[in-house]
Amino acid sequence: MTLALALVALTLLCPWGAVPAARRLARLLPPRAASLALTGTAVLLAGGAVAALVGLLHVPLLASLERMPVPRLAARWPVAVPVAGAAGAVLVVQAVLVALRWRGQRALLARAWASVGDRTVGGDLLVVPDADADAFALPGRHGRGGRVVVTAGMMRALGRTERDVLLAHERAHLSGRHHLLSCVTDLAAAVHPAVRDIRSELAFHLERWADESAAASVGDRRAAATAIARAALASSSSTGPARRPGLLLSVSTGPVPRRVEALMAPAPGAPRGRALRALTLGLGAVVALAVASGLGSAYGLHEYVEAVVRAAQGR
Repeated sequence: MTLALALVALTLLCPWGAVPAARRLARLLPPRAASLALTGTAVLLAGGAVAALVGLLHVPLLASLERMPVPRLAARWPVAVPVAGAAGAVLVVQAVLVALRWRGQRALLARAWASVGDRTVGGDLLVVPDADADAFALPGRHGRGGRVVVTAGMMRALGRTERDVLLAHERAHLSGRHHLLSCVTDLAAAVHPAVRDIRSELAFHLERWADESAAASVGDRRAAATAIARAALASSSSTGPARRPGLLLSVSTGPVPRRVEALMAPAPGAPRGRALRALTLGLGAVVALAVASGLGSAYGLHEYVEAVVRAAQGR
């Protein structure tokens, strides 16, 4: 029994070590690989935590299925009911937080679609007659495909090539379905507090992914860097541009100086080096340990309850 509880504790503590490792690893990877690695880490860590808590919650249920009354179980294992109750309370809180986060994301998307209406310039481009400089990728909703939303103020602030970079950037967000990665990670962060630190890192790498796609589209990394810097400057100097976090990814979000600096350097290639291999193996081991511990604790608790029942029944 001690081993099962130790595995539960390990599962809940692992994310605090895995998240910093994931963030460091992401900085050694190309943007696309970094984004996928961060999202996968968030999902696996949150899943392991839920599995461990469900295992604790199921202890009284398993006892009842084995025809052992809960009071008798509590007499033989005094902490069983309190621990199961605490796990159930945490799961309820997690479920409420995930539901609220999901509802907030859907409400944000609905407000964004309502704000742009059906104005269309051509294809997937929506130009909003707003003097403030702003642009963002609007994911599809209710059968309508995704749109690139740009204000008239942003269009006036950029030259032709810069507008091409801006549109290519936002289209990369839509074609890469970056909003789904952001959404999944945001929901995972509601399950375990350690995962919250992944969100800002993921946002940066999603923007870098779109930056690299835009640079490849126009064939000029320096022009892409200039366009992103100018768009961010125009957005920050507006009287009140809308801040569009989460699902509505914008070219002007994140640490723009770091993004511009990255574009001024050569395009990222396949990562190499001992540090990368060490971080990859370390992160993989920690995440695997968290998931295995969560599943192992659930199985161990099941076996322990069956052993307690057999002992109580004299078998």
